[in-house]
Amino acid sequence: MEETNTIKQYNAVIGQCRSLFINKMKDYGSAWRILRLPSLTDQIYIKAQRIRGLQENAVHLIDEDERAEFIGIINYALMALIQIDKGITTVPDLDLDEALALYDAKVEEARSLMVAKNHDYGEVWREMRVSSLTDIILQKLLRVKQIEDNEGKTLVSEGIDANYQDMINYAVFAMILLGIRD
Repeated sequence: MEETNTIKQYNAVIGQCRSLFINKMKDYGSAWRILRLPSLTDQIYIKAQRIRGLQENAVHLIDEDERAEFIGIINYALMALIQIDKGITTVPDLDLDEALALYDAKVEEARSLMVAKNHDYGEVWREMRVSSLTDIILQKLLRVKQIEDNEGKTLVSEGIDANYQDMINYAVFAMILLGIRD
């Protein structure tokens, strides 16, 4: 895959997310493996609602910006994709190397989807507002919640995994638009 500017920017954002994931794994291990999908969906929902609040409210009582919350969305969505494949467990069962291999595989799937959609849509996301990307993530979350309530069944729509991948990609786009920081 040719490394375009978008892929370089995408990889830089994922590098930040991956670094935090590694440090959290060192601190907590794979405790996240016990979370059921609705719990992960709710974690992402909390992050997205916080971003919306930051975008709408002038006063912020917690000293974190949107970037930290978008990183959380990306990492929780990657955890959810891992949970879909591996299933939920009652005890942490992954060491750092195993978790990173799964994380990297899910990133590659999301990045490949982004490249395909980016080609078809002509990078229109670069003309979008970060607030619109936030709203789309919230919409995807509401869709996932409905699919979860329907026990994973859909009639004509994409499944939960496709929605998580879209959330990852929209959150990466938002981070790029906000400006990538080290």
